[in-house]
Amino acid sequence: MSQETSPESIVNSFIAKIESRDLDAALEHVSDDCYYDNVPIGDMTGKSDMHEFLSGLLKGEGPVEFEVVRQTCTGNTVMNERLDRFNTASGREIELPVMGIFEVNEGLITFWRDYFDNGMFLRQIKGDG
Repeated sequence: MSQETSPESIVNSFIAKIESRDLDAALEHVSDDCYYDNVPIGDMTGKSDMHEFLSGLLKGEGPVEFEVVRQTCTGNTVMNERLDRFNTASGREIELPVMGIFEVNEGLITFWRDYFDNGMFLRQIKGDG
């Protein structure tokens, strides 16, 4: 397995493409039947549902940033601790600590689960900090 096709490099490229607001290019790293669980909001399967959900992240003005604080890879599993930053469509700035788990099989992300504090997210959406 080359460095360019390692699970970690695939996840890193996926994140970089989301940050550059190129969702179509990001989803080229995802299998057609990828399972995405955005705990505690809900789960979905498949690129089209993921595209619809993630496009909401890109509606706001300003940068989208997934700052990876720590990351580890064992076999086909990549785990990272991130600070996800973005603006909502209404202009609220969001910064959310996130724990992500990805599984990469045959060069594509087949599983993605993010954990975060929904109370913290809702307070920021409402402007309560």
